Amino acid sequence: MSTSTEQENSQDLAGIRRSYKRGELVESDCAEDPFVQFGRWMNDALGAGVNLDPTAMVLATVDTNGQPCQRTVLLKGFDEQGFRFFTNLQSAKGRQLAQQRQASLLFPWLALERQVIIYGSCDRLSREEDAEYFHSRPRDSQIAAAVSQQSQPVKSREALDSSFEEAAARYSDGREIALPEGWGGFSVRPDRFEFWQGRENRLHDRIEYLARNPEAKGFSAWQISRLQP
Repeated sequence: MSTSTEQENSQDLAGIRRSYKRGELVESDCAEDPFVQFGRWMNDALGAGVNLDPTAMVLATVDTNGQPCQRTVLLKGFDEQGFRFFTNLQSAKGRQLAQQRQASLLFPWLALERQVIIYGSCDRLSREEDAEYFHSRPRDSQIAAAVSQQSQPVKSREALDSSFEEAAARYSDGREIALPEGWGGFSVRPDRFEFWQGRENRLHDRIEYLARNPEAKGFSAWQISRLQP
């Protein structure tokens, strides 16, 4: 049985409303290529001047039981070959993507009343690409990646910190930190994009780009449709 406080909180949440009035998304303003359209919106997010964390994206995967799993990762580059991110390959997401390549990405640019959802298949990057990005990271981040067995239980925070300190001491001479065998990158190659712009009265704009031919480029490769909100 719910308490009166829980009921009050539920009523408060149900009553939250706000109007969406920051912009619109009409077909005539959309780029023919979804990668170009995404680049425009990413530039808007980067220049918004608010605490937006524009490269943060929600990565959705599926485990062997069919259970959807989500977490936030950081976009580290994109082009027509895909959207790239890096992780521990033995983490939950790394293991899931090794078994099921299909994934989706969500960019929640809520301060701009926008979001972008990307659907596609995920491929491993080359070890050369892994190494190039790994060694561009801050040194402490490299050490953390080397010592963390991501997603595995750990006895305590103190044990985790101790592992980091021991590794930092080993590398205190400034020598290069070896790329961990179990760390690397993925690229999500899209076959569908959805661009969402909040509008008044909840009649939001939703523009879908659906791949006609994933190997082609430009307008001929994509079918553009408006979806009902």
